Amino acid sequence: MRLYLRFGLLLGVIAGVGCSKTPPPLHLSSPLLENTLTNPWYQQAQGQLLDKTAYAQAHRNAKNIILFVGDGMGVSTITAARILDGQQKGMPGEENNLSFDRFPFSGLVKTYNVDAQTPDSAGTMTAIISGVKTNIGLLGVDENTRRGDCSSATGKALVSLLELAEIAGKATGLVSTARVTHATPAATYAKSADRNWEDNSTLPQQAISAGCEDIASQLIGFEKSLEARFANVDVDGIDVVMGGGRRHFLPASDGGQRTDGRNLLAEWQQQYPAARYLDSKAALNALDLAATEKLFALFSGSHMQYELERRDEPDNEPSLREMTEAALALLSKNEQGFFLMVEAGRIDHGHHAGNASKALHDTIALSEAVALAVEQTSPEDTLIVVTADHSHVFTIAGYPRRGNPILGKVVSVGSNTPSTAADGLPYTTLAYANGPGSEYFSAQEQTAAGSRRDLHGVDTQDRGFQQDALVPLSSETHGGEDVAVYAIGPGAALLSGTNEQNFLFHVMAYASGLLPQPAYVE
Repeated sequence: MRLYLRFGLLLGVIAGVGCSKTPPPLHLSSPLLENTLTNPWYQQAQGQLLDKTAYAQAHRNAKNIILFVGDGMGVSTITAARILDGQQKGMPGEENNLSFDRFPFSGLVKTYNVDAQTPDSAGTMTAIISGVKTNIGLLGVDENTRRGDCSSATGKALVSLLELAEIAGKATGLVSTARVTHATPAATYAKSADRNWEDNSTLPQQAISAGCEDIASQLIGFEKSLEARFANVDVDGIDVVMGGGRRHFLPASDGGQRTDGRNLLAEWQQQYPAARYLDSKAALNALDLAATEKLFALFSGSHMQYELERRDEPDNEPSLREMTEAALALLSKNEQGFFLMVEAGRIDHGHHAGNASKALHDTIALSEAVALAVEQTSPEDTLIVVTADHSHVFTIAGYPRRGNPILGKVVSVGSNTPSTAADGLPYTTLAYANGPGSEYFSAQEQTAAGSRRDLHGVDTQDRGFQQDALVPLSSETHGGEDVAVYAIGPGAALLSGTNEQNFLFHVMAYASGLLPQPAYVE
């Protein structure tokens, strides 16, 4: 029987063991890490890491970590996006590969939250970035926190990979097509009993009275907060933040939603006078990245545009690839290396809307950003991980012939006309188990009481088309099955087989030297 031993003070960690040009070890006080180190989820994943590290002893030198998260990018989404991408290139489509399909290592990831069979992005991203599974709706705090109860989060904070990279002297950044205060990016820096507390106007009075801080405010105060939590730690704050969500940083008088009168963007600029704040693609294009130390860019009031819509106005907002390129140019100047999280946040929103076209085009945009990262880094010193936080109830079915338009109606092998179901109506290859595409929400399109809408003459490849859904819901839901993980670079071999989601953190931290090798005795 193995005895897994807690490794002294974890964050000899931050010594950057196994990495070149790393700062000397920092010794963080044990009480502040107790939640993390004693959590059973953390310890279970450490045990799993032990079992796999024997296969990767020679591959623990990741100077840089890039984590790509396709929000809601389940396996069926990857398959359909791969086919669509190929068809847009003039191929039948099925033989195509997205950029990360070519990665040498892949596996499966179990996505459930501690309290939920089908998860949300807050609990799942907390697992990925902190090494501890937690409850649905929680950000950066453990499963003993009650959602919406500010006081219950006291003493429950977890340590994120971005924070460990900061303490180790690495450059850090986050990029998202969603609001930067939304669940996935927020999990990298925030500690909150509710993912919806994006600005002070969303906090209940009880939380305000208890001293809870909204997520946008936590982002602006990240540096001081991290230094206050750990003695003898001196960090310089997050170097790159790009995405949407401007409304959560501005007071109502300036077009925002804050009711406390604070202009957080002005506060950030005052805190970092040499840094640059941007709000347009033109400003990003004109920026001298070589002369820029820090960058904060919010390109929209809420979420950024879907990729399909962005292409209509290409000068309005940068693509995910363009934001990734700018982030890498800035972060790679740090000789200690960097950690970057890139989220394709609107894959999830397209699916919630029952709109496969928007979700799939955003998945292709993620693939293009990953390709850029592969081009601009080396697998010798950079670990790139591509995964999803959860899936969606999205299906590919109906026996369509090879090369049939993935967004089209089913045309069977040997036929040139759409197949029909038992009700005599055609149907699409892509569909949802629930959502707004249900007949309940399409009564005006029904041919008879209780029948499906008639798709004869309907362009199912139109960007606004909603695929059929079985169960009527105003918003399609997440799925609960495993998602995929793809990896290349130092430590990538550890990401194979079926893994608990929180294990991903341990692999990234181990490969980059942010955590020491766990010790055990037989």
